Amino acid sequence: MDEGLTYRDAGVDIEAGERLVDRIRPLARATRIEGVLGGVGGFAGLFEVPSGLEQPVLVSGTDGVGTKLRVAFQAGIHDTVGIDLVAMCVNDVL
Repeated sequence: MDEGLTYRDAGVDIEAGERLVDRIRPLARATRIEGVLGGVGGFAGLFEVPSGLEQPVLVSGTDGVGTKLRVAFQAGIHDTVGIDLVAMCVNDVL
């Protein structure tokens, strides 16, 4: 069975990313403040909103164009990069 392209084929080293997260986890924990929900990792964060609203939670996420930009240049199609970036950010926080 043809498994197609992999992240590694696209220039992404998942293991290196995981090692980096492991290295910065203690630094991130040192900045933790009241209201943070969850821990380091993933692509989104949760933050409890101050009282006054019923069970509010602030959700944020970030992503980068990463290899999407490389593919866009190879394909000569650049008008979809922003759309894809927004879609990936939304997907990460859902």
